Amino acid sequence: MRNLWDYLTNVWDYRELTWTLDRDLLDYDVEATDGRVGTVVRAASGAIGAYIVVDKSEVFAQARIIPAGAVTSLDHERRRVDVSLTTRQVREAPEHDFGELDPDARAAYSDYYDNVLP
Repeated sequence: MRNLWDYLTNVWDYRELTWTLDRDLLDYDVEATDGRVGTVVRAASGAIGAYIVVDKSEVFAQARIIPAGAVTSLDHERRRVDVSLTTRQVREAPEHDFGELDPDARAAYSDYYDNVLP
């Protein structure tokens, strides 16, 4: 079982060399290991961690949060974010209603991604 520090340094932090603070990820395509899952409609980085919000798409009906630890690469030329998740794993993640990521919501995402991230 992970403790809070593990979540702050792994699931909710970008992997080395993937995040550049000088770039805005809005409207980047998000690619899972088996196909496209949508477009970044929000990218956040702060005290509660870093994550992207992916819009609803043909894969799922509601937006989803993907924690920064799932991001494996950023391609700024192609405006693309690659994640270490399948389309099914993104589809089955808790829905996001665009409210604040409060501690309860964050805990639900942490519980889910703790079980699916490699």
